[in-house]
Amino acid sequence: MTPRDQQAPADDSAFATDDPRATPPDDGGATGDGTPPPAPQGDGSDVTPPSSPETNTAGGVISGDDAQRQLDEQRDRYLRLAAEFDNHKRRTAKQAQEAGSRAQADLVRHLIDAIDDLARFAHVDPGTTDATTVVQGVEMVEKKLLKTLSGAGLQVVDPVGEAFDPSRHEAVATEPTSNKAEDHVVARVYQRGYVFGGQLLRPARVVVKQYNG
Repeated sequence: MTPRDQQAPADDSAFATDDPRATPPDDGGATGDGTPPPAPQGDGSDVTPPSSPETNTAGGVISGDDAQRQLDEQRDRYLRLAAEFDNHKRRTAKQAQEAGSRAQADLVRHLIDAIDDLARFAHVDPGTTDATTVVQGVEMVEKKLLKTLSGAGLQVVDPVGEAFDPSRHEAVATEPTSNKAEDHVVARVYQRGYVFGGQLLRPARVVVKQYNG
């Protein structure tokens, strides 16, 4: 046996200690062959990316000046639309007013003939004109007026013999009746009513029959 073979094994007692808090020296996690361990791998999902600048809907970067320019363009567009809408309202209101004026003028134009007829009968010589002629003339004017107004949408409410309707008739008096079937039926009309365009201008003032049996 050679002196090399007789060399004593390495003594690990130099690292031994009675202190339980003592730890062996850190070898840096080296492997048995002395190479360092590989770095931990990850998918990067837990890495917080740096804050990015402001982007638009297309994903491009918008500078502060570009954002202000777009804001100004949107505001100008809104102001133009608001002005156009206001002009449209004024124009529509003016057209409606002009249409109403034309309709009124057209109605008056059709009434002129009836007014002329009425004026002629109002200025007849009573010494040479009998009452029958005057009455017939007034009836003619009445028919002409009603024809003109009916063409414009006027409806006459003359409900003799009809059931009393409080939404269109106004009872000014009642008279008794012995016939139960005539209860609440209009007996006479004191003053006719009128409806124009579906709107009641004046209710008919009537006398209503009342059954007292």
